[in-house]
Amino acid sequence: MAIDYRQARQRMVEVQLEARGIRDARVLEAFRRVPRHEFVEPAMAAQAYADRPLPIGHGQTISQPYMVAIMTELLDLQPDHRVLEIGTGSGYQAAILAELARSVFTVERMPELARAARERFDRLGLDNILQRVGDGTLGWKQYAPYDRIVVTAGAPRVPASLRDQLVDGGLLVVPTGSRLGQVLELIRREGERFAHERSIACTFVPLCGAEGWQND
Repeated sequence: MAIDYRQARQRMVEVQLEARGIRDARVLEAFRRVPRHEFVEPAMAAQAYADRPLPIGHGQTISQPYMVAIMTELLDLQPDHRVLEIGTGSGYQAAILAELARSVFTVERMPELARAARERFDRLGLDNILQRVGDGTLGWKQYAPYDRIVVTAGAPRVPASLRDQLVDGGLLVVPTGSRLGQVLELIRREGERFAHERSIACTFVPLCGAEGWQND
């Protein structure tokens, strides 16, 4: 029997997001619109709306929907914002951001994942996403500064390059901690000062690079 993906998305929003306290109406609507099943391999499509992360190959995952939602809500996105995402992965988080912001700049270190994500963006007509392959811990200085930055991998500390690429008043969301577990941090730039606020515990794949973990 064919899966009703629209109904699956609606149930995901109601049970996994609204019931857990996600309140931003624009964020909820973005999750209703973006077809999560398009961001996993066809063999995994039936599990796309499950309440858990899923493998996407190369030791990486597409995050649990709730984790994507809480990180997105913490960003407090506005329609005119320019957002930098570190860790394109499947492309799902970037697609959600693209529904909410003017433009998304996303960096992925694995060329194979970047190519697959680009194909999805093109297929879905997401033309406000600019992408590159490189060391995401260094950000993307060419287009800085950014109103918002989100990191979708666990860092040992907040990369200084990312903080420096925020506008004054900008927000950065990043999981920091050990390789085994992290806490989401919300960082607000206040001139040359950075205010830190801790959110929920989480577990992400390691953020590797010059200002992250040094190897896999």
